[in-house]
Amino acid sequence: MRKKAILLLNLGSPKSTRTSDVRAYLREFLSDPRVLDTNAILRAIVLNLFILPFRPRKSAAAYASIWTDKGSPLIVMSERQRELLQAKLDAPVHLAMRYGAPSVPEVMKKIAHAETEELFLVPLYPHYAMSSYETAVVQAMEEAARQRPAMKVALLQPFYDDPDYIGALADATAPRLQGDYDTLVFSYHGVPERHLRKSDPSHAHCLTVPDCCHCEHPAHATCYRHQCVRTMELLIDRLGIPKEKTVLAFQSRLGRDPWLTPQTDMTVERLGREGKKKVLVICPSFVTDCLETMEEIAEGCKETFEEAGGKHLELIPCLNDNPRWIEFLAARCRRWINGG
Repeated sequence: MRKKAILLLNLGSPKSTRTSDVRAYLREFLSDPRVLDTNAILRAIVLNLFILPFRPRKSAAAYASIWTDKGSPLIVMSERQRELLQAKLDAPVHLAMRYGAPSVPEVMKKIAHAETEELFLVPLYPHYAMSSYETAVVQAMEEAARQRPAMKVALLQPFYDDPDYIGALADATAPRLQGDYDTLVFSYHGVPERHLRKSDPSHAHCLTVPDCCHCEHPAHATCYRHQCVRTMELLIDRLGIPKEKTVLAFQSRLGRDPWLTPQTDMTVERLGREGKKKVLVICPSFVTDCLETMEEIAEGCKETFEEAGGKHLELIPCLNDNPRWIEFLAARCRRWINGG
């Protein structure tokens, strides 16, 4: 029997809410050329002159508002997911973060020392984006090749339209839709428009062809916006949600370059001004609640909505430790373990 292991990959978090730790985390995160995708000199200038002198203090306060006694919610829940998955599988399950700790090089060292012969990478990103899924996979692949060249590496592809994933999402979402509400906002993490163009192998479809997300094309395999739209449509169909009660939006914009629109904060403000009283927000690009959901949406967007005249904005929690979600991951891992 060949020695197999599984590696879960997620984004990461600062070590603590101290400004110095947040600064170190942001430096690592924003130094990634797949995140700030400018030339190295310009990236260093932007990072050191315009971001790191100012943003860490503000971000530290945001992290402090969601931090738990056990630490970062994203790290704590990701470890919980790992433990639940491990309980369902015979092969060892590891967890690593693209930025911060536990780092991919550190965890890959343990995997290599165990003389692992086959490794299954499980990026905890339903959708393909160069600044999330792609950068995590590339780093893990490079570390695997460097630390254990003979190890065979397989990869879980983006699962944005997998019926079992949609089923898990529906299972977690349905109870929140039982009462009256005016609008359900699908809020996805935003990305610069240029990322879509760079990820389009044809360089002639994404954001170029009218209604490009609904015109079948090979570019959809790496198109973040198409995949977000598809997840939204599939969940709407699965739960029978009236389409007129739903809105697509993108959050977490950074900088002045064109990003995907409409923006979530502007969307909830508009809904408040239009007289909507109760708005629900779901964030399907995240499988674990984190800063972007717990602070940006549940706190920031809630305040924005209420100041605009709305009465109640509610965040629908991410999949987190939902049993159907954990079973989805376990089923994909079992398929790989059994050679499927």
